[in-house]
Amino acid sequence: MGIPQYPNLTPIDLSMREHMHPHLSMLPDGVSEFTFAGLYLFRGTYNYHVATLPGDILLITGEKEGKSFCMLPCGLPEDEDLIRELVRRFSYIKGLSESNADRSWVKLEAMGYLVQEDRDNFDYLYLREDLANLEGRKFHKKRNHVNAFVNHYQYDEQPLKPHLLKDALWILEQWQSTREDRSDYAAGREALERMEELDLEGYIVHVEGRPAAYTLGEPLMKGRSFVVHFEKGLDDYRGVYQFINKAFAAILPRHYQWINREQDLGDQGLRQSKMTYRPSGFVKKYRVLPPCQEGEVTDPARATA
Repeated sequence: MGIPQYPNLTPIDLSMREHMHPHLSMLPDGVSEFTFAGLYLFRGTYNYHVATLPGDILLITGEKEGKSFCMLPCGLPEDEDLIRELVRRFSYIKGLSESNADRSWVKLEAMGYLVQEDRDNFDYLYLREDLANLEGRKFHKKRNHVNAFVNHYQYDEQPLKPHLLKDALWILEQWQSTREDRSDYAAGREALERMEELDLEGYIVHVEGRPAAYTLGEPLMKGRSFVVHFEKGLDDYRGVYQFINKAFAAILPRHYQWINREQDLGDQGLRQSKMTYRPSGFVKKYRVLPPCQEGEVTDPARATA
């Protein structure tokens, strides 16, 4: 299925990967939402539609809590009338990367729009070597959890390949059975079922022959960063999350300088948890909206612990 020219819009379809993935994978800022897999897997959550603007600029539209929004992964169009049309048609522009915001800030404010940091949706960036080694006093507690896992359990770790997908699906089902909300369950299940089609990569841990935890993600930022979209484990095993986090970072190729573990969504517990891994920085994101619509905007369905 082709991508229409704006103002026509069409739902995201798997056949669009051939066109969208090459553009998105080369974006320099590394915004976690801007991968084809991320957009496709959450198409139902946000009713994502796509179109192209003049200059082959990709436009993604969606809905959240009764409000429409649009995203421009490749940057804003030069045409000010077109920008005004987008802000009139949609409640706000979200996910504007730091480099695109820097280029457009003066222009947008001159046009009368607010440009705001969206802290709740900043992606957490970690040095791959930090997560792989957990060296120094700052990672003392993390090492204790990893050591507890290593010392108490007979385990096996390996890349997540097609013949192991049934084990990962079993982990996901067990994980979901302990929670009242379905959060990212549907997207997580489809990610496993379409892992090869979406070119996702993962890792899985078994304890005494029983599936215990898996992680799943993909490259971004021109291959300098790896984003973890999903990470699920069984709470039966102390330290299993810390172990798979460390183990996966250790086997990732060295060309990945950073691991992106997505946003905290304004959840203070999640924020504290992500900060304990001592991020090296953030992938900042910005919103564009008329002054009368000033307020917080977050994405509760998109999170990895």
